[in-house]
Amino acid sequence: MTNTMTPEFFQTNPNIIKPYAFMDLDDTLFQTQRKIDAWSLPHAEPENLVCATVNKQGEPLSFMSQRQEALFNWLLSSTELIVVTARDRNEIKRVKLPFDSWQVLTHGAIILGKDGKLQAHWQQRVYSQLAPLQDKLQQLSQLFVEHSKNKNSQLVFTPHVDYFNQDTANEELTIYLAIKHAQKDHQALITLAEKLPTLIRDFAQDFYIHVNANNLAILPHTVHKRHAVQFLLAHHLDSQRPSFGFGDSLADLPFLQLLDWYGMPNRGQLHDHLSV
Repeated sequence: MTNTMTPEFFQTNPNIIKPYAFMDLDDTLFQTQRKIDAWSLPHAEPENLVCATVNKQGEPLSFMSQRQEALFNWLLSSTELIVVTARDRNEIKRVKLPFDSWQVLTHGAIILGKDGKLQAHWQQRVYSQLAPLQDKLQQLSQLFVEHSKNKNSQLVFTPHVDYFNQDTANEELTIYLAIKHAQKDHQALITLAEKLPTLIRDFAQDFYIHVNANNLAILPHTVHKRHAVQFLLAHHLDSQRPSFGFGDSLADLPFLQLLDWYGMPNRGQLHDHLSV
C-alpha cells in the first residue's frame, strides 16, 4: 500500500521572507532624458522626474519616472536588492540611490560585499583568468587608440580597468573595452562588431561582443553577469529564499535565467528582441 502525503493548503504567514531582487540599472530602473523622449515614457513629465545618476561633473544625467520611483521604493522595502550592472566601481558612485546589499559590477568582473569590499575569492578567480589575456587586450586597445587619432574617427574608446586586491593597487588589470560612436550611429557599431574578430588571432576563443544602443563592449568570456550571479547564488545566498530580477538587454538574459522569475521593461533591447 502506497503511503501518500496530502499537501497542505496555503495559509498566510506573518513571517515574511524577503526575496532577492537582482536588478540591472541603466534603462531598467532609470534612463537619460534622451531615452525618455525616444520611448515616450509615461508618467515622466519633467516636474515628476527623480534624479538617479549624475555625470562626471556632478550634473543630473539619468532619471526615474513616477512609476520607476514607486517600483524602486517597493523593492527597497520588500526585497534584498542586489545590483547587477555593467557600471564599474567609479561609475556606480555616480548612481545616487541607496544600495545596501551585494553589488555585481563591471559586467560581473567585480563583486562587492555588503561592506563595500571586494569579494576576495571571486576576485582571485577572475584575476587568474584575466591575467593571461592582458597582452591581447593591450593589442586591441592600441588599435583603437591609433584609430582615434584619425581626425575623421567618430569612435570614443574607453578601457575599463580595476585592481583585484583589497589592500593594494598593484594588481590592476584591463577588464574590458568599451566603444561609443560620437554621433550615436548604431549601425556603425554593428559594422565594427562584424570586423572585430579579424583584428587579432583567436578573437572568438577569448572574447565576445555585446552591442546595445550606442554601446559596444569587447569582453573576455570570463567576464559575464551570469558567472557572478551564479557564484553568489551558490556560495553566499540563502537557497530557501526566492529570487527574481529585471534587465533590459540581451546580455542580462543569461543571469536572469538563473532566477526563479524574471522580467523586463516594456522597451529596450530585450523587449524589442522578444516582441512579435
